[in-house]
Amino acid sequence: MKRIQSACICQTLHFQLKDGEEHDYAAKKVQQEVEHYKQSLERGRTQYRILEETVQPDDSIVIKIIKQYNQSPVGEYLD
Repeated sequence: MKRIQSACICQTLHFQLKDGEEHDYAAKKVQQEVEHYKQSLERGRTQYRILEETVQPDDSIVIKIIKQYNQSPVGEYLD
């Protein structure tokens, strides 16, 4: 029988501006979406570590993150 001892997932997320909206408004909405994403991780008690958060020239945001996979233990991944 096998059991998962530890597991994480590495993701690169690109929060893009919505087409057809005024640039400043769209950029603000992207920032709010990123904050909402982080809060949802906290609410769900998902363990995570943001490796990199980069604002792009068009004001979109790219996040590289390692986060807990399902409810599996994270082991040394987030140390």
